[in-house]
Amino acid sequence: MKTIVIGVIGADVHAVGNKIIEYVLTNAGYKVVNVGVLSSQEDFINAAVETNADMILVSSLYGQGEIDCRGMREKCVEAGIGDIVMYVGGNIVVGKQNFEDVEKRFKAMGFNRVFPPGTPIEADLPFIKEDLGE
Repeated sequence: MKTIVIGVIGADVHAVGNKIIEYVLTNAGYKVVNVGVLSSQEDFINAAVETNADMILVSSLYGQGEIDCRGMREKCVEAGIGDIVMYVGGNIVVGKQNFEDVEKRFKAMGFNRVFPPGTPIEADLPFIKEDLGE
């Protein structure tokens, strides 16, 4: 069974979407480790290391995700999980920005996939299966 660490990064308290993600991924057959809301990069990374996770899925709804996610891939490398699959989604930047530009910036930060606001977790399941080699 593949393990996915999920949570809401930074000073963000949007818990409802986080619970929906946990529910959908659990029902899809994944072991979900939910670090909850108001989570730091270290919370995600420590949980991934402790559980030998296959993926980190970061949510952010309050617009500061770009700041909150900077340097996360480098911290994964330092923790010995440099090749872990990382996803990010939600309202991850301030204001209305061209999503292709946003996606490029997050991919440059080391995220494997970047999802625009309003993407239902169900739409991510085929990508998760593909990226986890299922």
